[in-house]
Amino acid sequence: MEIGLIGLGKMGGNMRERIRRAGHTVVGFDRNPDVSDVDSLEALVEALPSPKVVWVMVPAGDPTRATVEQLKDLLGEGDIVIDGGNSRWTDDQRHGDLLAEKGIGFVDCGVSGGVWGLENGYALMAGGDPAHIKTVQPVFDALKPEGEFGWVHAGKVGAGHFSKMVHNGIEYAVMQAYAEGWELLEKVEMVDNVTEVFRSWREGTVIRSWLLDLLVAALDEDQHLDEIRGYADDSGEGRWTVEAGIENAVATPAITAALYARFVSRQDDSPAMKAVAAMRNQFGGHATHTAAPPGGDAS
Repeated sequence: MEIGLIGLGKMGGNMRERIRRAGHTVVGFDRNPDVSDVDSLEALVEALPSPKVVWVMVPAGDPTRATVEQLKDLLGEGDIVIDGGNSRWTDDQRHGDLLAEKGIGFVDCGVSGGVWGLENGYALMAGGDPAHIKTVQPVFDALKPEGEFGWVHAGKVGAGHFSKMVHNGIEYAVMQAYAEGWELLEKVEMVDNVTEVFRSWREGTVIRSWLLDLLVAALDEDQHLDEIRGYADDSGEGRWTVEAGIENAVATPAITAALYARFVSRQDDSPAMKAVAAMRNQFGGHATHTAAPPGGDAS
């Protein structure tokens, strides 16, 4: 299969490599010419055979909307656009309708895997017409983890990103629980080795998970997380999950509390947020906030 991939950042670049390792041809475009295969969107589209398949992997919001609008002008009937970024599901529905005006198919795909996806594969949650999903299935098969799980056709257009949004909301709550437990263990004098307590939970306990593994990795690098400020950003999807809960009268108290804890972290240096920031950095390469050097600014 031949596919175009727009956006070759931390995830997009690794996705291009994983798809190529599976034997497919990828034409990549990025604003950074050092990583791009072509010098423009026009050149990317021209390089693909018809029906053309183009995967968009750029930041959600205006960058994705602008890219989809450009692709509408460049593509034609029977072509397919996949949005694999962190777009809100309401944008997917608008993009699907916009592209359908020219007979262009649209698939939204929530992607989870972070900087580890190249080797481990990516969990994929797709939304769209079954015929469009079938056309692009080879690239999903290339990106997904080995084995039975890690891929789902979640439903109609918007279902993929809605599912990924809920996934991220759950992630907020789980990370917050680990972080609060870490802070409590650090606080008491009787526990001598907090890192080893967390490490012991990695086998045989009901709370073992990849996030726990990543927290242990972060603690191995910095036992008391002294190099990280207690400040955690939010990507937006936690907010959207809470808003969706309100719109659908579904209570999400754990996710909401985890989101609010991140807001609080921006007002005070929270020990628990050091653990949340450390886990975000481990799985996604998200920036951490460090203390300011003498005479400098915090980063």
